[in-house]
Amino acid sequence: MLRRSRGTLIERMGIVVVEASPQRMVATMPVEGNTQVMGLLHGGASCVLAETLGSLGSMLHVWPDAQVVGTDINATHHRAVTSGVVTGTATAITLGRTLCSHEVVITDEAGRRVCTARITNLVRPLPPGAGAGPQASSA
Repeated sequence: MLRRSRGTLIERMGIVVVEASPQRMVATMPVEGNTQVMGLLHGGASCVLAETLGSLGSMLHVWPDAQVVGTDINATHHRAVTSGVVTGTATAITLGRTLCSHEVVITDEAGRRVCTARITNLVRPLPPGAGAGPQASSA
């Protein structure tokens, strides 16, 4: 778990990062607790997973010299999921000095594509006195 994720949406959604680099981010998320009223994985939950992966990958690309903010996310939902765990894999499309974009593929436990998303982040200078950046923790 990332230290800075404590008390954030990442923790509340049960997202667990299992691989982290600017070029490729992988994380899992339980379906339970992240459903809409019909018992299906909420499309917004898929977007949260996609934005988490793309933003963290972009942050790893620019840190410690800059920060990133999301400017665009879009998602296409391909199939419903009602239980288990989904896995998101973000692959860098471009890692630049001003923009970073990732394609995120979310799959179910059978490896079937559930959602395809794209997230773009704007690279911005760090504000004065910015604190420590993304730090991995085993706790």
